[in-house]
Amino acid sequence: MTFSLVARCAETGMFGMAIASSSPAVAARCVYTRAGTGAVASQNVTDPRLGPATLDLMAAGLSASEAVARVIAETEFADFRQVLAVDVQGRVAVHSGPEALGVFADAAGRNVIAAGNLLADKAVPAAMVAGFERAAGHFGDRLLAGLRAGLCAGGEAGPVHSAGVQISDAVSWPVADLRCDWTETCPVTALEQAWRVYKPQISDYVQRALDPRAAPSYGVPGNE
Repeated sequence: MTFSLVARCAETGMFGMAIASSSPAVAARCVYTRAGTGAVASQNVTDPRLGPATLDLMAAGLSASEAVARVIAETEFADFRQVLAVDVQGRVAVHSGPEALGVFADAAGRNVIAAGNLLADKAVPAAMVAGFERAAGHFGDRLLAGLRAGLCAGGEAGPVHSAGVQISDAVSWPVADLRCDWTETCPVTALEQAWRVYKPQISDYVQRALDPRAAPSYGVPGNE
């Protein structure tokens, strides 16, 4: 019920993920990024414990493939899980259990991997990787270009209702964590609109956390 991509920006070292699904609030359960470590998607009959566990193993020095293999070996019901990962060197890995829903597939590129289940077409992940790789601009623009390419290639077999994008950079929290948890229209379009508003303010919100004395105001009442 999901299609997603995880990626590393070779220029900046950022990690990110973009995802869409027919299920509500998909990004609340499936998206995991950590600065200096990697990005992980845990999807398909989701077990949210697998994302942090995989990141912890990569933080300890395991490659993406080693971390995914260990997590899958140690988890119950691995046949139902789909896990994607990219590590600090841009190496990628994926596990798609044989009980993954409907049509499932994956595709990898340099610093990026995409996968999905209950897909309209097995070519969707490859379209996502191609969309990410040919896009220019901010890392977030490229993540959303990959997600849009997957949607245009057919996306999920049914209607898509939720989407999200998360980016981690040099601080311990995600510098962008945007979601559309439910809509009857297009959550990818809603996410793109939110990203256009948020993108120019990313560094300012980091500055507000690190040193609010130097942070700019956005004209909010009481914060002129």
